[in-house]
Amino acid sequence: MPYFKTAQEWLDQSNLLLQARPATTRITTRYSIKPARTRKSKTVEESATDDAAATTTETKPPRGSLVIKTYDPESGVVLKYRTTKAAEVSRLFQSSLGRLGRGMAAMPEPPVEEAMPDAPPAGAAAEGASTPTGTAGQQQTGGGGGGKKKKKGKK
Repeated sequence: MPYFKTAQEWLDQSNLLLQARPATTRITTRYSIKPARTRKSKTVEESATDDAAATTTETKPPRGSLVIKTYDPESGVVLKYRTTKAAEVSRLFQSSLGRLGRGMAAMPEPPVEEAMPDAPPAGAAAEGASTPTGTAGQQQTGGGGGGKKKKKGKK
């Protein structure tokens, strides 16, 4: 089975498979860390007359790989995704697998938070926050920065 190119494609297809067969579909993850190869680079010393060359080795940090597989044994469908990006691994574990796991456990989706009917509109809240609170003699101090600098006079 070929791997999906993006995590979103894998997530969408896995979600559809879990909706169709929640009792038999399984999601498995495999994380492996392989040591990086050491590269040997040759440098020739200018002062040496013979063909002796000094070798130096460059070591890279180990590279981790995550493979996520969604499998349904009844239909034989296998969906795979592989990544080596640390940020994507974190995002997949935190949001995507939790959402898919709810479907596997036959748990209902969490309710979507709705706006409170008696809350002020979003525009009114932003306007209220921009007005200073306090007496007229006090000024708000903030690290805004980004303002124009004063020009120096000509000499």
